[in-house]
Amino acid sequence: MNNYDVVIIGAGPAGIFTALEMIRNGSKKKIAIVEKGRPVEKRSCPKTKTKVCMNCKPYCHITTGFSGAGAFSDGKLSLSYEVGGDLPELIGEDFAQEIIEYTDSIYLEFGADSKVEGIGQEEKVKDIRKRAIQAGLKLVDCPIRHLGTEKAQEIYYSIEKYLIQNGVDIYFGYACKDVVIESGKCIGAIIESAAKHDDLKTLVGKHIVVATGRKGADWLEKLCEEHNIVHQPGTVDIGVRVEVRNEIMEDVNNVLYESKLIGYPQPFKNKVRTFCQNPGGFVSQENYDNDLAVVNGHSYKELKSNNTNLAILCSHNFTEPFNQPIEYAKKVGELTNMLGNGHILVQRYGDILSGKRTWQKELTRSNVKPSLPDAIAGDITAAMPYRAMINIINFIQAVDHVVPGFAGDETLLYSPELKFYSNRVKMTKDFITNIDGLYCLGDSSGWTRGLMMASVMGVLMGRKLV
Repeated sequence: MNNYDVVIIGAGPAGIFTALEMIRNGSKKKIAIVEKGRPVEKRSCPKTKTKVCMNCKPYCHITTGFSGAGAFSDGKLSLSYEVGGDLPELIGEDFAQEIIEYTDSIYLEFGADSKVEGIGQEEKVKDIRKRAIQAGLKLVDCPIRHLGTEKAQEIYYSIEKYLIQNGVDIYFGYACKDVVIESGKCIGAIIESAAKHDDLKTLVGKHIVVATGRKGADWLEKLCEEHNIVHQPGTVDIGVRVEVRNEIMEDVNNVLYESKLIGYPQPFKNKVRTFCQNPGGFVSQENYDNDLAVVNGHSYKELKSNNTNLAILCSHNFTEPFNQPIEYAKKVGELTNMLGNGHILVQRYGDILSGKRTWQKELTRSNVKPSLPDAIAGDITAAMPYRAMINIINFIQAVDHVVPGFAGDETLLYSPELKFYSNRVKMTKDFITNIDGLYCLGDSSGWTRGLMMASVMGVLMGRKLV
């Protein structure tokens, strides 16, 4: 048995910054981090050489490992409390902004680029906002610190070394099977080796912090059910990744770098938003543990493509009797994967409006060449729920007023783009759940979305555990 003061499940931003803030505040407590993936320096995607997804086992290196999934996608820090989830509702907007600025300073200490995108061109921002208002959309002009996919790896490697040098034990290649709860108090975690399933360890801790990220949202949901951790089904996002030529997005890219647009299109009036915009970026594939292939986007500091990609996400909230939003989204993804024979599907916007599938030969003669080379041309509407598809189509038409040409016939839509934010864990502003000694942080908790806000939650958790 291994005894610790704090056991952190998951080495994503929330877990990392919990340990980091404890150390920075002089804590001498014994800390363990459990991470089922690899150290950041050993995370590499073979697709850069093979050009096709190899479906790595036991875990995808893009979604799993030290620094989590977010750092290996676009690597962007949103510097406004208005972006990144609902944590400000819990701790207050002004305080959230204060901690964002503090957390940002830590990233700078570890080597983040000092340049902030999306500031200094207020008049041009006003013009973009005017067009958004005319289209019935809200523009959130959030300052962005772009780490870059490759630079983010260097930054998190520095943080990884810092934690190890300061005595943090990191159990790489171990997944948490269960937590140990006795008399209403969480006293430990049972972890299992990914390589040897009979290699079980029990880590005893005074404080157990679950920070399993977006990838671990479904695992945490099951944990809540088994141990009566108070929670409620939250939002799940279903959508597409859109790709256009840089020329189409040039004005917005130069002014804002990442334009976050929110709308409630007719007839359903669900919330639809843009997310994770990557100027000169690359569309990518990620694989979840159940072999579900989902689409995402990368943006490098140096390597650039001719295209800009971004997500368009439609939020779904469910009421009684259904309470499994993550499973619902997975089914949509599985059906899409089936149509693509395990690959990401891509379709031209004009073909969707014409009611036809896209053929590979049509992509080869288009102005917009897919930056995901092994995406399969097909028909995403055969798998996408009607409500979500109509929301996406109408939202794209509204964005076209803000960004002329966005709704062009050759605009590419990749599917499935899924964000599992479900399972909102009930907690106090001090992150206390109904189980003594158990804390839930980051995207898997349902309170944050993205690198910065998850890091902020970790900072605050670290301060409380010092």
